[in-house]
Amino acid sequence: MSMNMKKNAASAALVLICSAFVLVSEALAANPPTNADELVAQHLGAIASPTVRAGFKTRVAQGPVRFTIMVGGAGVLDGKAVLVSDGMKLQFMMKLPNNEYHGEQFIFDGEKDKVAFSTDRQARSALGNFVFVQDAVIREGLLGGALTTAWPLLNLDERKAELIFDGLKKMDGQELYELRYRPRKNTDLEINLYFDPQTYRHVETIYSYGVSQSLIGSKSPSSTRGHSVGLGETPETAQARLTPNRYRLTEKFSDFKTVDGVTLPTHYDIQFSQELQNSRTTLWDWDIKGLDVSNNIGVDARNFEVK
Repeated sequence: MSMNMKKNAASAALVLICSAFVLVSEALAANPPTNADELVAQHLGAIASPTVRAGFKTRVAQGPVRFTIMVGGAGVLDGKAVLVSDGMKLQFMMKLPNNEYHGEQFIFDGEKDKVAFSTDRQARSALGNFVFVQDAVIREGLLGGALTTAWPLLNLDERKAELIFDGLKKMDGQELYELRYRPRKNTDLEINLYFDPQTYRHVETIYSYGVSQSLIGSKSPSSTRGHSVGLGETPETAQARLTPNRYRLTEKFSDFKTVDGVTLPTHYDIQFSQELQNSRTTLWDWDIKGLDVSNNIGVDARNFEVK
């Protein structure tokens, strides 16, 4: 076969592949989901076929992470991130070369969870403390999205979570399908999952929480509803005291690639913000690019030890 014929054959094959992709995309768009079950089914199909999904027991995803203080300070650190999962067990670690903040480690062993200290002073970061208090983030397998085998949409029968389909919502100028996730165990954390309407890939999760007391020191912060004005306080002062702290954790997923028949993101970005009663606002970002994904490799059980 001549060089020109080979080029023509390759071009024809590429056209066929592109045409097939367009047809599949149009077919999916022509049958938009009308409820949570339909959206989840199309999302799972976008990850892999049922046979391929059933064949995955463990997964390791790792890559470089850049930590940036975007609001409330300044600083940039480069390190390494790794997600290790085995069924519903999960460890997510971000290791940074700094004594003041050496990163994060979140573990769920199938029953118990652990959030490691982030500094040499045996203290958790703002993000670590948020996840420690609002442990549904790791207990439900939500952290890391579809990058882990613990992703709850893979096993809803066992999770027994409530899903509420809210249709298309505009997020940062883009329309995405919104799915509210309510764990079986009651939580005051709002959890919203977002999906691309063309591919049905999971592209974002937002966890939001507001409380009129600090998160620090309690797994279940109490409400201040019904509190009266304190001695010597004016109504305005009391209202300021009850202005809630607001916390928001956002995960974004992009740059999807297919490995071993499963399509997963290779770009994972995390942002955590807090707006406090004292008017202090902070925003942190952990950007993980170029994730390398390995499926069904041997995973040491000590990855999931909770001591």
